[in-house]
Amino acid sequence: MTSSVSAIPAASGERAMVHFGTAFEFETDCWDVYDAIASGTQDFVLFDVRSPDLYARGHVPQAISMPHGKIVEAKLRDYPLDTLFVVYCAGPHCNGAHRAAYRLAKLGRPVKLMIGGVTGWIDEGFELATGDSR
Repeated sequence: MTSSVSAIPAASGERAMVHFGTAFEFETDCWDVYDAIASGTQDFVLFDVRSPDLYARGHVPQAISMPHGKIVEAKLRDYPLDTLFVVYCAGPHCNGAHRAAYRLAKLGRPVKLMIGGVTGWIDEGFELATGDSR
């Protein structure tokens, strides 16, 4: 008897490498963001794309409050065109980070989504910072 898991065969190793390798071009995770911040190797701008109120209640340290609806070229003019932006929202149940990533990409800016968002950050055991937007 075949399960629904194996009813459709897994992709070949070559196809799987392409698929999963491509995901790294679009996503990063909470641990890698934390490690970059903690080690002093942060080479990206981290945007919390939730509301300013949610940002003030708790956000990833070093994150800048930039609600996804406010991402426009005028707000980015102080950043070189090759600046990598990493965006996050509340977590897997929220599409705010996807909206922000789309807006940044549409403006021609390099962007990655921090999978897990605030929920993932907390799940990893990392502390949130509090206070008004930077």
